[in-house]
Amino acid sequence: MRQVSSMPRLVLLSLLSLPLAGCASFGGSALVASSAPADLSGPAVSAIAGDMVTKFAEQVGPGSGTIILKPDGTPFGQALETSLKSWGYAVATDQKTKGEKTIPLAYVIESYNGQVLARLSTASVELGRAYSATAAGASPTSPLSIMQRG
Repeated sequence: MRQVSSMPRLVLLSLLSLPLAGCASFGGSALVASSAPADLSGPAVSAIAGDMVTKFAEQVGPGSGTIILKPDGTPFGQALETSLKSWGYAVATDQKTKGEKTIPLAYVIESYNGQVLARLSTASVELGRAYSATAAGASPTSPLSIMQRG
């Protein structure tokens, strides 16, 4: 059987997972369960969360509403919440807000072929990026993918 190099394999995986993206997206205001592997190092989760929140802030500025985050108890969920707060976002994890504009946010972190694939999703925008993670940190290995809705 012929070997497929890693970049075409990543593109193929992305194309094959597009039909599933709708299944993991928001329907109305409902949150999907966020998930991240627990085995990523602290510096790696901090680097990925920091980079993704920086890109998120370019699309959805702080002060545009309270972020509703349903964490999964992993270090990434905690790092994402910390990073969002450091950027000036109001974050609610108990899903209870009173009369203010809310922005449900979900994340998915997956390990694939030696890389970490990260995705942040809201009802209006979805961000995705691949990273190379080590015990000392993480660095992007792909351009940022942005999908805007409605």
